[in-house]
Amino acid sequence: MATTGIPFNVTQGSKTKGGIGESTLRPDGTLKVTGEFAYSSDMWHEDMLWGQILRSPVAHAEIVSIDIGEALATPGVYAVLTHDDLPTDVKKYGLEFKDTPVLAHGKVRHHGEPVALVAADHPETARRAAAKIKVDYRELPVITDEASATAPGAILVHEGRDDHHAGHVPHQNIVHRQPIVRGDADKAALRADHIVTGDYYFGMQDQAFLGPESGLAVPSEDGGVDLYVATQWLHSDLGQIAPVLGLPEDKVRMTLAGVGGAFGGREDLSMQIHACLLALRTGKPVKIVYNRFESFFGHVHRHPAKLHYEHGVTKDGKITHMKCRIVLDGGAYASASPAVVGNASSLSVGPYVIDDVDIEAIALYSNNPPCGAMRGFGAVQACFAYEAQMDKLADVIGMDRVEFRQLNAMEQGTIMPTGQPVDSPAPVAELLRRVKAMPLPMERQWESSEGSDVRQLPGGLSNTTHGEGVVRGIGYAVGIKNVGFSEGFDDYSTAKVRMEVVGGEAVATVHTAMAEVGQGGITVHAQIARTELGVAQVTIHPADTQVGSAGSTSASRQTYVTGGAVKNACELVREKVLEIGRRKMGTYHPAWATAELLLEGGKVVTDGGEVLADLADVLEGEVVELEEEWRHRPTEAFDLRTGQGNGHVQYSFAAHRAVVEVDTELGLVKVIELACAQDVGKALNPLSVVGQIQGGTLQGMGIAVMEEIVVDPKTAKVRNPSFTDYLLPTILDTPTIPVDVLELADEHAPYGLRGIGEAPTLSSTPAVLAAIRNATGLQLDRTPVRPEHLTGTASA
Repeated sequence: MATTGIPFNVTQGSKTKGGIGESTLRPDGTLKVTGEFAYSSDMWHEDMLWGQILRSPVAHAEIVSIDIGEALATPGVYAVLTHDDLPTDVKKYGLEFKDTPVLAHGKVRHHGEPVALVAADHPETARRAAAKIKVDYRELPVITDEASATAPGAILVHEGRDDHHAGHVPHQNIVHRQPIVRGDADKAALRADHIVTGDYYFGMQDQAFLGPESGLAVPSEDGGVDLYVATQWLHSDLGQIAPVLGLPEDKVRMTLAGVGGAFGGREDLSMQIHACLLALRTGKPVKIVYNRFESFFGHVHRHPAKLHYEHGVTKDGKITHMKCRIVLDGGAYASASPAVVGNASSLSVGPYVIDDVDIEAIALYSNNPPCGAMRGFGAVQACFAYEAQMDKLADVIGMDRVEFRQLNAMEQGTIMPTGQPVDSPAPVAELLRRVKAMPLPMERQWESSEGSDVRQLPGGLSNTTHGEGVVRGIGYAVGIKNVGFSEGFDDYSTAKVRMEVVGGEAVATVHTAMAEVGQGGITVHAQIARTELGVAQVTIHPADTQVGSAGSTSASRQTYVTGGAVKNACELVREKVLEIGRRKMGTYHPAWATAELLLEGGKVVTDGGEVLADLADVLEGEVVELEEEWRHRPTEAFDLRTGQGNGHVQYSFAAHRAVVEVDTELGLVKVIELACAQDVGKALNPLSVVGQIQGGTLQGMGIAVMEEIVVDPKTAKVRNPSFTDYLLPTILDTPTIPVDVLELADEHAPYGLRGIGEAPTLSSTPAVLAAIRNATGLQLDRTPVRPEHLTGTASA
């Protein structure tokens, strides 16, 4: 790991083992590897019922009638619920505004929409009963793209919209529109020696977490319900669930169950309300577990996008202007589409200095599957397009592609297209230099001295090629991603920290509502507590709603925001402990009053290293517990006319170099290497940092060469809702991913850290596409690249 930049004191001299900056192991790691970890789907309760959801087989239709009689008469069935059985007048929910029905009423708007619920004493009984529910549908025309959504007389996906975006969109089938105008792009275009345009298509990607949606709702004696669920945002779920149930929030108690991956797909509700409704109706615990088919319909996906870009460039390599139009398909319900539009528009220029821009981004309502949060969140789609443009611009003036990017790279102090100055390190040119300088993998690995290895060939173990027509290609890309929630959202987190003596040893307990979804947050929280409190033993309390909100585990924000809250609470607890020490023991040593005191290794020490007392002695008979919030600096909404505004908290940057080998006759691609250089501000846990970068890199590779939810353009039905037909990278597809970590502290962030989880997902995709273009000479303007795109057999 390479480390350069501003020295940053993060430990106040503490040398407690397992603190900030060390590669401590995850407490859940061994359990997950050995199969002993309890995921939400493993939960069990005595006398438990099983819930099942009946989903629409069509994408757009009026519901003429629903007959539940045969289902309700099935032996073992305890309840069948439809929209008419909902207990309150609140029958919709949603992340930004409530447009999603708990159960369909009047009509269905997408393939797989929930229509009815069943609770039975066995999961197969519940499935058979759900299949007996008779629903009479009258199919309607489907809205599947911008042309059908905005055509004169187009059917409205949502009639009578009253959300806060409805008043500023040009058509009611547009969820949100965000223009960004800065300078004069038309006038600047006159200075260009070359104009380069491109049209790009980005496919719909699934989060494809390995643990399907699941949860257990248990009715309680006080009339409330306890919900154990895999989610990304406990308090957001709570705020949407309680009104539908007609319960105050303190009677809907939520606890995080084991999460098997998320990547944005668990930010929206799935089975939470349904399980609670069935539990309250039957008076029994109800468990719902989706199978893989149901999971494809039970959560949002990454927005597919069509992007048009125009850039101008002078003969000496300076970009004169940029125009772009980004159309995101949000599907049937809004979810996080407005925020995705904000990210796509505000980050559409990429990490480059372009003073004159004219940008428009919109999200559509359609009858396609709902889309929302996924790792990268709007910036991924834009990066794919603008990085393809960078290669075209470099080529048209005959400049090296990396040097061209470096020439136009932003840096600290650059003004974003929104008018916001970048006030922390932005080492774009340096990241490109580093990734280009990394050693290249050997040529024709399958012919190495160690003997022939078909796994190194395109096609791998399928042994479809022997290397005769294999060509190597190299490509580069760099991206910019915002960190944290933006555009005026009150983004904060809460942490409760407790110190006491247990078994003669001072121990700390950290309690937050942060959803641990595999990112390693619980590991970092323990490291922060060890660093700030000088204790070896740290217990992480299960995440639940009995503590203040930690916000969502998304937007690369948890280490920044909840880590900041834990740090803040620990600092205040430390001061309280030292107050107790001064009261109890200060009379024995003057240093208690005069020296800078630290907690280190279970002891109170002076800044000179002199031990004053054991922490256990100081805390004997005492319990110190404080709950504190932490907020980052405020942001503001983008102007709806010009797009100007200080909308983002922080930016993160990553650069990739992809090395691919392509069999041009068979259309097979083997990604050999995806080298990455990324600035992380401060690596709180270097091992976890590298893991996050490698994971994000592979997810970006997936959308480049294999992952796409295919939706029939005539019926809006999903064609491939299974891992048989929706292809994911496996370990056999995983390239070598060397990582060069740069640490340039952001003075505004706790410990100087920078959110890291999403940035590598941006640049890995266009780097792979650039490498394939380099190998084949083809333009390749869509993701994912399929064999037919490389062999010229793709249909129009």
